[in-house]
Amino acid sequence: MRPNLAARIGVWSTHHRKTAILGWLLFVVLAAGIGGASGMVEMTNAENGAGDSARAEQILSDAGLSPRAGELVMVSSTKPDGWRTAAGELTASIGRTGEVTDLAAPVPSKDGKDALITFEMKGDADTAADRVQPVLDAVAGVQKARPDVTVHQFGEASAGKWLGDLLSDDMKKAEFTAVPLALGILLVAFGAVVAALLPVGLALTACMAAFGLLSLASHQLHLFQTTYSVMFLMGFAVGVDYCLFYLRRERDERAAGRDAETALRIAAATSGRSVLVSGLTVMVAMAGMFLSGLMLFKGFALATIIVVFIAMMGSVTVLPALLSWLGDRIDAGRVPLLNRRNKRKKESGRIAGKLLRPVLAKPKFFAAASVLVLLVLAAPALGMKTESLGLEKQFGSDSALSVAYRHINETFPGGPAPAQVVVEADNIEAPAVRKALAGFDQVTVHRAKNVAEIEVPLPGGVADLTELREDRLPAAFDGTGARAYVTGDVAGSVDFNDQLKRGIVPVFLFITAVTFLLMLFCFRSYVVAVTSILLNLLSVAAAYGVMTAVFQHGWGASLIGSEGVGAIEAWMPLFVLVVLFGLSMDYHVFVVSRIREARSRGLSTPAAIDEGIRRTAGAVTGAAVIMVAVFSVFGTLSMQDMQQMGVGLAVAVLLDATIVRMVLLPSAMALLGERNWRTPRGLRRLPEPDHGEPQPEPARAAAPAMPG
Repeated sequence: MRPNLAARIGVWSTHHRKTAILGWLLFVVLAAGIGGASGMVEMTNAENGAGDSARAEQILSDAGLSPRAGELVMVSSTKPDGWRTAAGELTASIGRTGEVTDLAAPVPSKDGKDALITFEMKGDADTAADRVQPVLDAVAGVQKARPDVTVHQFGEASAGKWLGDLLSDDMKKAEFTAVPLALGILLVAFGAVVAALLPVGLALTACMAAFGLLSLASHQLHLFQTTYSVMFLMGFAVGVDYCLFYLRRERDERAAGRDAETALRIAAATSGRSVLVSGLTVMVAMAGMFLSGLMLFKGFALATIIVVFIAMMGSVTVLPALLSWLGDRIDAGRVPLLNRRNKRKKESGRIAGKLLRPVLAKPKFFAAASVLVLLVLAAPALGMKTESLGLEKQFGSDSALSVAYRHINETFPGGPAPAQVVVEADNIEAPAVRKALAGFDQVTVHRAKNVAEIEVPLPGGVADLTELREDRLPAAFDGTGARAYVTGDVAGSVDFNDQLKRGIVPVFLFITAVTFLLMLFCFRSYVVAVTSILLNLLSVAAAYGVMTAVFQHGWGASLIGSEGVGAIEAWMPLFVLVVLFGLSMDYHVFVVSRIREARSRGLSTPAAIDEGIRRTAGAVTGAAVIMVAVFSVFGTLSMQDMQQMGVGLAVAVLLDATIVRMVLLPSAMALLGERNWRTPRGLRRLPEPDHGEPQPEPARAAAPAMPG
């Protein structure tokens, strides 16, 4: 049988290892250098939104009315009118910075104990966070000089400054924690420093190249600020996993007595093929996010596709070249204690074998029990609520930002998150339009642009927004010829959620369809394809349930340093669905390929299941531990959405690698028996996929000698 594509690529790489290695390094350096020099372009508010709120932002953008970053500063005192002197000093101090405009006189609260100072930052709102430090210093200076009063500040610029600093610190924390964690796990798995460094090094270089290419791509498809974090999360975990699968198979074949060249050929034809199928599945699944209708997900899709493609190609090209060059030196830097521990293992997967015996003996019981466990974990997801979490919910109720938002909103309801109504008309000065605008406070008319802006407080949140959109605006502007759209934090969240609800159906249908087709052509079995989808859906549902329980209801949230916020971040369910559908293929393709490989050698289905699970147990366990560790690091970061993403993915991978792959998959396949391998009539004429071990080919005369 002719070697498959992965085997042919692996053979080429081992015979041209200098070209493969130097070519990889040159590619990484050029991609990272050129991309870094070009810089990343972030999306605008209009591009990040949906519905009426996006239309409102686009009208302002088209009119050249770049929004300014609004700021609120509340001065409080326990004494009646005690705020007056401090508020006067604060207003003067803020004005002297020269960075603000529209600085209003302090507005007292109803009880006379507080006052609110409002102003806007000069210049573009997108860069206001870079210029807000003098204002923050002015506020801090007055607070320090007047210990008898309390000052709270909240706004786009101050929050953006804090968020930017926090994201930078969090990203450094993720990188400096995830990499040593993965390295330590690989060191335990392989017992040698070089073998542990190889997957980490390849994953990091893949991420570096992907960062550069994504920066270049951002000039065409603008990105959200957390996209790089998502890319690193996915790229590092997947890159290490792909290398681990490949390296583990090569070492297993060497341990079985194969020579170095044959071991590499077998690893390329088997694990290399699994890496190609898995990577392709992840990329196609990620492409489904382009159907969401939201630029945020298009950026996530592009970032993940780029980094997975680079990690996949590195694993099947430069990795076999490095293994060929290193030979026995792959075991350099042996750790005696770890090697003694590994040598005490009499056979690979002996623990998995012990666990499998009862599962294969009573498959009905274990299939039902595992499904029941997953459904119980998924149950809280039935009450899942989603919203675009504001900055006041992103950082915990005790953070300075959240405290400031809460106090300002309680004292001046609707102040921190007002609605902004954008009115567009052919003639903004028409009598009917002027009469309609006169019914609102805080109106700014841009006559030359035929656009008006109205600021409307929303003390009742979504309820007030609904009343504004459905009753107040139609009553005011019907028959005037003007068009009114509402934007702002609350409106943006509602519109984003509505678009997600519409977009998740085509995305779901797309990824299930392509997963089915890929599994069908990979294994020539519609039973395996359908089983893959059902197992993935159970994993996703369980992850949803755990996320809802922890982050919406707060059950056990304190154990991970978080808290319940009453909702799940709006983009999280769709993102987790797509990511898990892709990532679960890592284990599924790897395990089922090994089972099919054993079945192709003539073993019965139960015996093939037993061998396939046992032979892959070590690699799957190591890969799962690394993924769980990397994702868990993101669960410890400061932002609520990063915590939700990290915990959701970590729990899903853990369940997928234990309950699903070790219990549900073998029990389901045992129950199905020979029906697992039913090939649709239309595919029977196609050549059988190469799952078996390739026979060694004669070495080429010009090929470099294989070390070891």
